[in-house]
Amino acid sequence: MKESEKLRHLLEHWAEHNEEHAKTYLEWAEKASASGDNELSSILKEIAESTKRMDGLFEKAMQAVRK
Repeated sequence: MKESEKLRHLLEHWAEHNEEHAKTYLEWAEKASASGDNELSSILKEIAESTKRMDGLFEKAMQAVRK
């Protein structure tokens, strides 16, 4: 397997896990909010938003590796 094929596979894998992590952060943000820890909830939501912004970068990387 060529390095570019390996990288394409890894990027797809990382992108998928990135989405899963963002969902998990939001779930825990809701739990923190429900338990009254609004500061932690806010931080976790910010982490989730930052994680979601990486989705576009993964897409760009996947397009670049396909060239």
